[in-house]
Amino acid sequence: MTFPTDVGKTDLLSARGSSRASGRRPESPFHDRSRIHALAGRGGDGGLSFRREKHVPKGGPDGGDGGSGGDVVLAADPNLRDLSGIRSGHRFKAGRGEPGRGTGKHGAAGADLELRVPVGTQVVDEDGQLVADLTSPGARAVVARGGAAGRGNKRFATATRQTPRFAEVGLPGEESWLTLQLKLLADAALVGLPNAGKSSLISRISNARPKVAEYPFTTLSPVLGTVESDGRQLTIADVPGLIEGASEGVGLGHEFLAHLERARILVHVIDAAAGDPGERFAEIDHELENYGAGLDERPQVVVLNKIDLLPEAPAFAAPDERVLRVFSVSCATGAGIETFRRSLFELCPQEPVGAVHDPLADFLVYRPRPARGRAYRILRTDGGFRVVGERPGAPELEKALRGAGVRAGDEVEIGDEVLEWS
Repeated sequence: MTFPTDVGKTDLLSARGSSRASGRRPESPFHDRSRIHALAGRGGDGGLSFRREKHVPKGGPDGGDGGSGGDVVLAADPNLRDLSGIRSGHRFKAGRGEPGRGTGKHGAAGADLELRVPVGTQVVDEDGQLVADLTSPGARAVVARGGAAGRGNKRFATATRQTPRFAEVGLPGEESWLTLQLKLLADAALVGLPNAGKSSLISRISNARPKVAEYPFTTLSPVLGTVESDGRQLTIADVPGLIEGASEGVGLGHEFLAHLERARILVHVIDAAAGDPGERFAEIDHELENYGAGLDERPQVVVLNKIDLLPEAPAFAAPDERVLRVFSVSCATGAGIETFRRSLFELCPQEPVGAVHDPLADFLVYRPRPARGRAYRILRTDGGFRVVGERPGAPELEKALRGAGVRAGDEVEIGDEVLEWS
């Protein structure tokens, strides 16, 4: 076994011993963002062939068409929690189309490459434009389309050109760098200052088991839990505690606030024993308003936690109609927890099957990019290649010919010029 140069064996052994001594497995990080390179498959070349059989010494052209290149496809999988299965910086390549063959045989299409991502994944291109928004299980989006197949020489035969000695070369597939970003889909999201008791609350009302401790920033990544009652389920998200300036990106604020955008209601969890609840509510509400995305207009519920540390529950006047209800609970003793849990089902109206939380998805599931056309085509000939149409620049032409498989010594016809590739 080899060890990295910047990590000693003693450090690794002590880290393993520490995790064993603690009796728990180390937490795996939550991945909600990944940047990938998608490369669709190249189209197969058309066949350059002539019928040659016994008693048919001069048969006509019979080269078949190539197969189209494979696509790179994203598919929303409800069983996935985050983007940890897709490494950032990885290059994903679909299959290339097979070339056409003699006797009119067409090449097989290249295999599509399907990447499974969690529901709620957005795809953003290099210009920052939203390409796809996978907001429902099973949603699919083609993020890189395979190249068109080349036509065989049989397709170019005419009454005046009965023996075409050329065939089209398949076009390259689309390629681009894409950013995948996950925005959790939840019925309700817990929001509040660090150490307000959000993790304790979600562990009380759902099947989630986050790390809980009496110090700020215990939760370092979003946690999802499911609440069940009378055959109905709600998804609750515990988002890491926000700090002042989170709406401006302080302390990963943008990444955490993004997970609130699709929640149907926001649950403000306030440490009632830490001071005036109104001031703490206003502090978080200020960050939501500055962030935008309509978070400050979302229906809200206020939960006053840690009332067991006070002689009586504090008074809290709802500031406006956005606040639907105010609950006083104690995650330590369980007081008020069951009332709050049951009330969540009343506050989150049941949606029809297949409804989408994000209004954006009502009109945008996939935005196809304009087809990338070429003002020229490359044909394969007996001696090499022929470029027809508008002549491209030297760098583009060289790249296109290399992709077509040009080799040293091949003749390249461009207009009236015949060049030898070297």
